[in-house]
Amino acid sequence: MEPTNDIKPIENKIAESGLITIDLEEFYHQGERVLFDIKDQLFREMILREKDFREFVKTHNWSQYQNKNIAFTCSADAIIPTWAYMLLAVSIEPFAHRYIFGDMQTLETVLFTEAIKKINAHDFKDVRVIIKGCGAIPIPVSAYVEITHKLLPQVKSLMFGEACSNVPIFKRK
Repeated sequence: MEPTNDIKPIENKIAESGLITIDLEEFYHQGERVLFDIKDQLFREMILREKDFREFVKTHNWSQYQNKNIAFTCSADAIIPTWAYMLLAVSIEPFAHRYIFGDMQTLETVLFTEAIKKINAHDFKDVRVIIKGCGAIPIPVSAYVEITHKLLPQVKSLMFGEACSNVPIFKRK
């Protein structure tokens, strides 16, 4: 009798499933994040003096923010005129990658939102998509909501997690 060869190759069902994984870490801008607090430019941490502030803006070394992501804020309990933040924006514009008014969380939200807007959602038409859920970089919840908003009109299904262990989010009927 001849031996039978009943050995079948191992199938990688995940690879054959047609799932596309999107890792939001790939959308993370590598530039340093800086919280620019104008509290130190206030008189007694209470009052913004226009002349002093304009002098600070004129003499400050703005080139140190080259390719950085900046969040302008004021941690003092003071009323800051809107034009003060506008002056900061004009001065930092030639150097910073991105600047916003707000805190560090708002900065992350803006950076991810802008990156996700560049995705061509039509590339995911009738595709099964999984949004990777774990990684080394903390991804704001807002980014997961934004990618859902972007893809929902196009995808066949949307899941969260890993291909081997995911949470179904949406399935087109």
